Amino acid sequence: MERDAIFSEKPKKSFSCPIFGFLVDLGIPKSSTMDLSGTLVPAFALFVSLSLVLSPVIAKTDQPDVSALNVMYSSMNKPSQLTGWSASGGDPCGDKWKGVNCDGSSVTEIDLSGLGLNGQLGYQLSSLTSVTKFDVSKNNLKGDIPYQLPPNMVQLNLERNQFTGGVPYSISQMPDLKSLNLANNQLSGQLIDMFGKLPKLSTMDLSFNRLSGNLPQTFKHLTSLKTLYLQNNQFSGTINILGNLPLKDLNLENNRFTGYIPQKLNDAKSIKLGGNPWSTGTAPSGMEKASSSRLGSGGNSGSSSWWSSKVNGIAIALIVVAVLALVVLVLSLVRKNKSSSSSQYLDGRSHYMDDQLSNNRSFAPLAANDKVIDMKPLQSSSSFGMMKPLPIDPRRSSTDASVSEFAVKYHSRRISEPIDATSYPLSDLQLATGSFSSSRLVGQGTIGRVFKAKFEDGRLLAVKKIDTINFSRGSSHEFVEIITDITKLHHPNLSELVGYCSEPGYHLLVYEFQRNGSLHDYLHLSDEYSKPLTWDTRVRIALGTARALEYLHEVCSPSVMHKNIKSSNVLLDLELNPHLSDCGLAVFYEDLSENQESGYKAPECVVPSVYTMKSDVYSFGVVMLELLTGRKPFDNSRRTEEQSLVNWAVQHLHDIDSLSQMVDPSLRGLYPPKAVSRFADVIGLCVQKEPEFRPTMSEVVQSLVRCVQRSSISKRMGGDLSASGRSNDSDW
Repeated sequence: MERDAIFSEKPKKSFSCPIFGFLVDLGIPKSSTMDLSGTLVPAFALFVSLSLVLSPVIAKTDQPDVSALNVMYSSMNKPSQLTGWSASGGDPCGDKWKGVNCDGSSVTEIDLSGLGLNGQLGYQLSSLTSVTKFDVSKNNLKGDIPYQLPPNMVQLNLERNQFTGGVPYSISQMPDLKSLNLANNQLSGQLIDMFGKLPKLSTMDLSFNRLSGNLPQTFKHLTSLKTLYLQNNQFSGTINILGNLPLKDLNLENNRFTGYIPQKLNDAKSIKLGGNPWSTGTAPSGMEKASSSRLGSGGNSGSSSWWSSKVNGIAIALIVVAVLALVVLVLSLVRKNKSSSSSQYLDGRSHYMDDQLSNNRSFAPLAANDKVIDMKPLQSSSSFGMMKPLPIDPRRSSTDASVSEFAVKYHSRRISEPIDATSYPLSDLQLATGSFSSSRLVGQGTIGRVFKAKFEDGRLLAVKKIDTINFSRGSSHEFVEIITDITKLHHPNLSELVGYCSEPGYHLLVYEFQRNGSLHDYLHLSDEYSKPLTWDTRVRIALGTARALEYLHEVCSPSVMHKNIKSSNVLLDLELNPHLSDCGLAVFYEDLSENQESGYKAPECVVPSVYTMKSDVYSFGVVMLELLTGRKPFDNSRRTEEQSLVNWAVQHLHDIDSLSQMVDPSLRGLYPPKAVSRFADVIGLCVQKEPEFRPTMSEVVQSLVRCVQRSSISKRMGGDLSASGRSNDSDW
């Protein structure tokens, strides 16, 4: 009764039902919730505090996921069809953004297929660590596939877009990946050995791209692969590597595969092989020829192959008939003109050659190692009957000299191809360098020394004096050919050749003079008055140098290997932009056994024939290590275990705590930790011992662009990255 009396009275202040129920659920006495005065106020305060603590857990999406989707939305040009999405902030899970599925506060699936999206995917996808399905197929997305993708994906579908570049290496780090679809894009280049850690991959579709080269050896580790579509690419080589895979559905049509078909592929339910130049004849044990039933869908490719072989046979027959007719014609002409005088023959030949020279007609150029043409009379040939040497007319005794003179002019025309560089007199360069005085010496390398040249008009140039011993195998002609090739190289991050000098005993290259010297000097020889390179500047130097190497490797045709990547060959202009020097001089760096302790040489570079573009990538990774740590690539003043920079650093690159201890102390902690971590990840890939596991330079460029963007974001958000006293650190 007493309790009822109490509750029958009208309380002074009452509280609403939801809070009342919540406090009761927490075990707070019911009576304590009815009055907020006196000692009962703490109960209400407790509820408010708990609600504030719990609300983010219940309603808010993990911040890394939000940031990644914000960047993705902006990179896709903020499409209106993505309802709920935002370029900054928001709650993808709580507000149910279109195409985004969550588990609790983590984004787990992104399905944006067929929405007419354009732009790019952004650079922060690796933050989506809980995403298992990523589908942006059937859109109009462009650019390279991001170097870093969500790391724990099970399904990745990017088909039917306009992606370019190669297959990103980060796919190799997705152990749970089951389905990979990159079909119907514009991907190009070779597949690198990146399939060794994908044991669950069961479906892979790379069809309708421009991929080329042999199938990677790591395909043999795809022990769960049942469906493989590679049709309509430019793959070449054999398919032996596919023999032991559990394939059930295989399409290799319209490539350049050769060799024979592994008999074990007979277990496949569907196999299409048409449009490839398979080997004919008896197949070796365990192999077979491609049967007509396998050549294409519906037998069309097989019929086409049969018709093609018939056409080829007819063409060969026509060629044989034409050759025979030509032989008959020549024999008849020989018999008809047998009584002609030798002087007429020589006069006619001489006039013909004179006409060629006077009319400036073009001829096929001689190779660099071709000898001067020896115009001798035709000797006997079984194909053309017996043709005796024609007697020489004494009235034209100078004919042979004329022919030889013509041959020399013909050969010299090739090596004197127009050169887009100034030819400096030796006397001018001697005057400008003080006769190559030691006081003008600014650098010394493997093949020669570099001098500072001051001209009377105020110009400053750098003159590289190549040691004469490097031309012991050739002459000045070889030097001119090297210059011709160098002048074809043009890129903002290459050191530009502006002139040369080729005189007896002197082979000189003249370049623009970079006033801030080399990266090596800036990192290792700066005096106490010089401010250190800021983090932004270091990343921009790495990116510019990477772009120069990407140009040499993947834009130039044929590709150009550098073979001497080191920090002393990265020159810095007034704004600290990098300019890679010594490009086009790889012929002088064939002896790779010397100077191994320098720390730049890749492990495989023990003989010249092993050097590849991936060896350049390794050396570039060492330069990046210098930028990260401020250390020399090899320093015998340090403890034995720390003398080799690569050997010391690789064990710490992926440990956040150790990484922070590796960063150049001169930065004084002024750098974004996440960007440093990404930078270290790129280094780790570049300096791997196995060349096939290293990324291409285009992949390196992609990743470094992300580092620059992350640094820029940190800067805009208030991060103190400082500025170099010798450069303008504006974002690229």
